[in-house]
Amino acid sequence: MNRAYLDKLFTVVLAGVLAGLALAAAALPAALVFGLGVKDLMPYTVLPEALKTPQPAQRSNLYANDGRTLITSFYVEDRVDVPVGEVAPVMRDAIVAAEDVRFYEHHGVDVRGVARAFTANRREGTRQGASTLTMQYVRNALAGDPRLTEEQRAAATEITVGRKIREMRYALTLERQIGKDEILGRYLNIAYFGAGAYGIAAASKRYFSTTPERLTLAQAALLAGLVRSPADDPINGDADAARQRRAYVLDRMVETGRVSAADAEAAKATELALKPNTTPNDCAAVPADHNDWGFFCDWFTQWWNAQPAFGENVDERQRTLRRGGWKIVSSLDPDVQAKASEQVREIYPETIARAAPTAVVQPGTGRVLAMAVNRTYGTTANPDGQQNYPNTVNQLVAGGGGITGYQAGSTFKLFALLAALESGLPLDTEFDAPRVYVTQYPVGAGPASCGGRWCPANANTYWMDGDRDMWDAFGRSVNTYFAWLTERVGADRVVEMAQRLGIVFRAPADARMAREGAKSWGPFTLGVSATTPLDLAGAYAAVAAEGTWCRPTPVTSITDPGGRTVPAGNTDCRQVLDTEVARAAADASRCPVGDQSMYRRCDGGTAEELAPGLRRPVAGKTGSSERNATETVVAFTPQLSVATIAANPDDPRDAVGGGVQKRQIAAVGRILAWSLRDEPVRDFVPPGQAVAFQHTSPRTGN
Repeated sequence: MNRAYLDKLFTVVLAGVLAGLALAAAALPAALVFGLGVKDLMPYTVLPEALKTPQPAQRSNLYANDGRTLITSFYVEDRVDVPVGEVAPVMRDAIVAAEDVRFYEHHGVDVRGVARAFTANRREGTRQGASTLTMQYVRNALAGDPRLTEEQRAAATEITVGRKIREMRYALTLERQIGKDEILGRYLNIAYFGAGAYGIAAASKRYFSTTPERLTLAQAALLAGLVRSPADDPINGDADAARQRRAYVLDRMVETGRVSAADAEAAKATELALKPNTTPNDCAAVPADHNDWGFFCDWFTQWWNAQPAFGENVDERQRTLRRGGWKIVSSLDPDVQAKASEQVREIYPETIARAAPTAVVQPGTGRVLAMAVNRTYGTTANPDGQQNYPNTVNQLVAGGGGITGYQAGSTFKLFALLAALESGLPLDTEFDAPRVYVTQYPVGAGPASCGGRWCPANANTYWMDGDRDMWDAFGRSVNTYFAWLTERVGADRVVEMAQRLGIVFRAPADARMAREGAKSWGPFTLGVSATTPLDLAGAYAAVAAEGTWCRPTPVTSITDPGGRTVPAGNTDCRQVLDTEVARAAADASRCPVGDQSMYRRCDGGTAEELAPGLRRPVAGKTGSSERNATETVVAFTPQLSVATIAANPDDPRDAVGGGVQKRQIAAVGRILAWSLRDEPVRDFVPPGQAVAFQHTSPRTGN
């Protein structure tokens, strides 16, 4: 047995014995103190996961799609880890001087410190704990491990002899397995510096708006002094006490030879020169000049709460978000968002009850580039009688949280069109559309009831009645043509098509009808079900992407603190339509917005002014609900899909009127033009002759 081993063994045993004596003398019976055996004082053979692979709570950051623009952060502890090599040497020296001057000399337990504490406790009746920096790290790491329950974390900080001895044994083991600098780095990342700042990176930012590698001697000494007394932080606490702690640390640094007396005196004379900087927390803390980002952020949290990868329930998923240290690069494009917000306020100002929620979605990925509405995101009280304006946090764009959506009118004719094409009917399927068409579908009393049967009428007899095919029936939005078409293919197939393209039935009555009465739900074709701009933009984006529907997503990538990308951030796309069916639907969708189909069959549209101003191939549809209670415009190119709905979210009886649709068309056109200004002009792929002109068997090839 060599000398080095004997020395280490002696250190271990003596440290354990003295620690037990020091802590137990004041509070425990002598029998317990002297009952400690050598076995109880030896290092552990295995470390817990909290010490082997530490996972201290860290803030998660949500960025815009450039990966640099911070939208907000989520945290219970404002902390982000940095490698010890990125911490200024003067900061490392300061924390050692302040907390454990013999850090580089002991093996995790300071025998001299334990003996000193034992003597002081016996003589003075004080409670010196003799914790080394390594032991402090062990305690903090166990108490802050997000994998533990609250009870387990509390046990890690209980004031008992057993806990102290456990810390010592873990400290001795830890120092045998990793280097001093690594332990120091872990300690700096986990320590609390007051003012809500956990870890040296957060503290550097919180107090001085800087980074750990740029800390000066005076700044480092101040921060090191706060670890022992975080309540004395100079932002919220006692600046004089903080100065005294700084002076103490500087004196200790002089004693250890880390700085000269002259440098220390100069640092003591330095003003605190604080530059406080707070880290935003949650969606209400988005930058004030980008308040409109709040609605996107709010939807991101909805999305996160629905991801099984982050926990078994919403509470677990929120804990994962706020403790996990994720870097989340969102899909939000600040440039597109700014233009969408500007244009939404051209439709309606934020000071009126009517709203124009708008969503911008990327076909082929489902990434949501913008979510805009003429509201201020926040919980500030509104004037009497104004429920949700100008301020609200209700999810008016994506739905959820009590928002079921709005009727989108004739935009739902797309689902009947797709169902018919999929069944084998071609685009040139003709029908002599009458002014009123009596269907087989039963309905209650009302203006569209003829003897208990649903009988929709065309809004403009002169312009809509007569011999129509899918091109001009879709372009002119001929109600009776699509009522007839729905009868041919089956209302249940139209409902199923909408669900396949991401339409969610959030209203209980709609969900029940889709589940139990879809076969008789003829009026569904005319958009009587509630939906949202986000669902609608996503559905039309599937047509733009030649039949590939992608679940709308607010993220581009998610990486953990180790830089590993997690699959939950990937897109979720699937081919839900035969490619030829999607191409045919896109071809017909060019008619409503003033573009021309590949077969030159467009003959009139409800939004003909849109295409000329855009000067690139475009498709889309407009919709009006009964009595113009809501108005909807959807437009898409191969690269982008935009949907906006004008409605009163608080009072469905407040009809917005048909006049607003002109402003909606102009706004959607400007959003598309601005967002695509640097993108190449792409055309839609023309559908084949068969899907355009021939009856076939069902088209479900892919």
